[in-house]
Amino acid sequence: MRRFNVIAPIVFVAATLLPVASFAQDGFPSRVVKLVVPAAGGSTTDTLARLLADRLSQKWPQSVIVENISGGAMNVGAEHVARSAPDGYTMMVSPPSPVALNHLLYRDLGYDPRRFAAVALLAKVPNALVVRKDLPAASIKELIAYGKANPGKLTYGSQGAGSTAHLSASQLEVLGGIKMVHVPYRGAVPALNDVIAGHIDMFFDTLTTSVPLYRGDKVRILAVASPERSADVPELPTIAESGLPGFRSITWFALVAPPDTPAPLVVKINADVNDAFRGLADKLRELRLEAMPASPADAAKFIADETSLWGKVINEAHVTAQ
Repeated sequence: MRRFNVIAPIVFVAATLLPVASFAQDGFPSRVVKLVVPAAGGSTTDTLARLLADRLSQKWPQSVIVENISGGAMNVGAEHVARSAPDGYTMMVSPPSPVALNHLLYRDLGYDPRRFAAVALLAKVPNALVVRKDLPAASIKELIAYGKANPGKLTYGSQGAGSTAHLSASQLEVLGGIKMVHVPYRGAVPALNDVIAGHIDMFFDTLTTSVPLYRGDKVRILAVASPERSADVPELPTIAESGLPGFRSITWFALVAPPDTPAPLVVKINADVNDAFRGLADKLRELRLEAMPASPADAAKFIADETSLWGKVINEAHVTAQ
């Protein structure tokens, strides 16, 4: 069984604050910029990337486009970005796993997540435990009781090994003392569709995409996974207050660039991204997202801290790549 040192700090390549004026490519961007999303369209990651691309296209003299490169637990898209030229013209809008977790799970990645240049933190959103409408459990306590009475019968979806959904369910297994069956998908949308259709029992999803389905009576939400109740669904308890103290799961999104991207260029893009997000406040609230303005150094530290947090879950739950 592989174990990981999650106490030692994770080294994440970050830009230092060098004078932007010293960078030779002051005219950036001089051609189209591509934002890679390592998952299929329709996800929260994809929605956020398209909002950012639109705002940057208005701010910059060149277009910014989104390219979805899915597969391999998001490793295919991440490897594509890691191997791209470090010139700012190919970057990745990423959820946690490709930049913070996959190196703890896969032996032969074609890239090292710790070498990405952390450009900016974008937004965060609480996760929620979404279940099929006819699941015979109306609360977390009832779900755990059902799981103990029916070991190996409960099924949960995820976007692949190491995704936030996978690790959140693993955390539920450890804290609840149950064992469930993992069903990986190529993205959040197909997993949600199978919850709606009743093909799988549950999926840890962001509030962005799950609340409309919940309001539309297509799924049920047993609880939210943030430390506090959500103002969007105040009637729903947290998992922590439902009998699993300490349970926490949020999804966050970061913008990263290929290794060795020049520090001054990273600083320039960071400033432009933070400025672009100031104009997205209303839209982010509509999507139940919270902006996370931060410097490249702060982004790198946040990602390293998340690696440490979820690395402990990986160890305790004996999570392996599937």
